[in-house]
Amino acid sequence: MTLSPRRFAKPGRLIPAGTGETVIRVLLLSCAGLAVITIFFILAFLLRDGYPIFLETGTTDFLFGTEWNPTGYPVAQFGIIPLIAGTLCVTLGAMAIAVPLGISCAICIARLAPPAVRAVVKPAIELLAGIPSVVYGFFGLIVLTDWIRATFGVPSGESWLAGSIILGIMALPTIISVSEDAISCVPREFAEGSLALGATHWQTIARVIVPGALPGISAAVILGMGRAIGETMAVLMVTGNAAIIPSPLWNVLSPVRTLTGTLGIEMGEVAAGTMHYHALFGVAVVLLAITLVVNLAATTIIGRLREQYAPGKMLGRAVPGILRVPRLSPGVREWAQKVLLVAILSLIGLPFAGIAGYCGCAFLFSLAALSWRRVTPRTTQKIAFFLISAATAAVLLILAVILSDILVKGLPALSIEFLTEPPRDLGRSGGIFPAIVGTLYLVAGAIGLALPLGIGAAIYLSEYRTEGRLTKIVRTGTELLNGTPSIVFGLFGFAFLVLFLKFGVSLIAGQITLGLMILPTVIRTTEEALKGVPVSLREGSLALGATQWQTVSRVVIPPAVPGIVTGAILSIGRAAGETAPILFTAVVFSQRFLPDSPFSPVMALPYHLYILATNIPGAGANRYGTAVVLLLLVILFYAVAIGIRTHYQKNTHW
Repeated sequence: MTLSPRRFAKPGRLIPAGTGETVIRVLLLSCAGLAVITIFFILAFLLRDGYPIFLETGTTDFLFGTEWNPTGYPVAQFGIIPLIAGTLCVTLGAMAIAVPLGISCAICIARLAPPAVRAVVKPAIELLAGIPSVVYGFFGLIVLTDWIRATFGVPSGESWLAGSIILGIMALPTIISVSEDAISCVPREFAEGSLALGATHWQTIARVIVPGALPGISAAVILGMGRAIGETMAVLMVTGNAAIIPSPLWNVLSPVRTLTGTLGIEMGEVAAGTMHYHALFGVAVVLLAITLVVNLAATTIIGRLREQYAPGKMLGRAVPGILRVPRLSPGVREWAQKVLLVAILSLIGLPFAGIAGYCGCAFLFSLAALSWRRVTPRTTQKIAFFLISAATAAVLLILAVILSDILVKGLPALSIEFLTEPPRDLGRSGGIFPAIVGTLYLVAGAIGLALPLGIGAAIYLSEYRTEGRLTKIVRTGTELLNGTPSIVFGLFGFAFLVLFLKFGVSLIAGQITLGLMILPTVIRTTEEALKGVPVSLREGSLALGATQWQTVSRVVIPPAVPGIVTGAILSIGRAAGETAPILFTAVVFSQRFLPDSPFSPVMALPYHLYILATNIPGAGANRYGTAVVLLLLVILFYAVAIGIRTHYQKNTHW
């Protein structure tokens, strides 16, 4: 048998095989380009509706004004410095909590924990990521703010501190997952060489593994910051929402208001076309610009990290443009490491006592650093491993406390009537059946939109294109879309679908908005699943005369199905738990009947819980019951995804 040389074309190149292949390629390219088009539309509509406020007040007055009072009389004031200050305060406090805990937990999972412990900790971290933000906000509003009020003797616990603690917990899964991947990428030969030279296990981790993974850890911290900056519902419920700059600046018990919280509070009550309306879109433009910069930085660092660890590269050298390590003497390097460690560890005191807490912790850690030479390496290792284990236990304890509080107080509220009846008396009695069905409607429409488009885009990126300018543009668009705050999706859906296309507040507007929001998750998980299929299978199929699409559809996709299904289930879980994207596009608080058309509004569990928790006194049992149903629904989706992935990993042998 004589085979044509073109049948051995490089995998990833399209092999011309008639009109059918060309049509398929065009369709897949269209799917891939949707991410870029969506980013363009989001930017276009935000700028269109936000531009008038910059003309009216001036860019300088808008960005650096110190008063936010859009309904003031006789003159409204639109300075967003208090909103930016509130966002930075809660974000820095969150990072002070999440960075030491997250990196310690990542080290434990990647290098210290035995397989049995790792099998428990990793799914627990993923469940922590799956808890809806409105459930975090509910827990913070009911439990955390009450603890802060009682502990510090303040009139209200809704404060900068409460927001930082909640956002710190929410950022933990991102920091842990990305840091663990970076630490796991450092070749084991490095650790083995260090141990062979007489270093202890901790010295190897601190001086070889963590420095080698530092670019990835930096990206993890940046992504965690992006997660904190873009969060809406949790900070909306626990920060007090006062548009002021804390006085004094380190007063962690002061109420604050964030950029996202402002959008969540005011957009639903403002008249379209007013200057207040345009000011809120101006706030959204600033928020989107901040998150885009943060996510672009993380994407760049991760890309450089992949280049650093590519086969044939020198793994021990610094990453160009990211991490340039100067040649220092051993003594200077040791003191620099101590100063950096003290500076990082001292952040623990920042959210609890502000600048005074940071300085106090810095003083104590500095004393410890000065006497560190007297401690033997073995003792140092025991202390370090104890702290790492304690940090990991703290993360698991946080998960246990949140779940136990919700489940213990919420499970008694569940009954057949609660699950099958509509709400009565503003949700204080009756059930949540319309909210359950409305949530399922929204999820079904979102996944129906995102799944085919996302799979098509991933197939194009993985199978039909080599790495080039177009691929980088599409992939960058996908990453930016993934990092866009959920409240920005809500504003885009409101401006484009509800007002411009005149869909009104409706089921279909919510489905499209949620579908665009989860599209990057589907693309990313599907692409990773396709990349996991060995290249040899593609080459064998092409060598036997199959076309590119025949190879993709009959050889590549079948073994990647478990990964694709996992991504779809994770997307379903995220869509079911989101509140901000449907806040202005799809939901109403209460209705007795199910929607009779795609253009009718719906109830949804996240929004129902938010209103019960913040606006309806005397609804204690029903709000806990709603939280349990929403939590169990989302955890079920994530547990199924984790189970499929685990089963697939155990039974796959290439």
